[in-house]
Amino acid sequence: MLILKQTSQFRKDYKRIKKRGYAVSILAEVLKTLLAQKPLEQKYQDHQLTGKWKDFRECHLQNDWLLIYQVLHKELILLATRTGTHADFGW
Repeated sequence: MLILKQTSQFRKDYKRIKKRGYAVSILAEVLKTLLAQKPLEQKYQDHQLTGKWKDFRECHLQNDWLLIYQVLHKELILLATRTGTHADFGW
């Protein structure tokens, strides 16, 4: 089992997503699965990022709602880095 750590940016993103009315229960369920080190269902399109984000993974919680995270295996930490839309990230 991994331990969840959140960046300060993730906490800000979470507040924004919640205010917009997104179903944060979906995020909670995905984080629970990741913390248990289980693979995500294919519908979440979990994949490794490239470029400056190459050490991170991204999954689609909904069509235009993303979670960016990193698993630090040595420390047994799941680092929730960002959550939001493509527009929020400037992608």
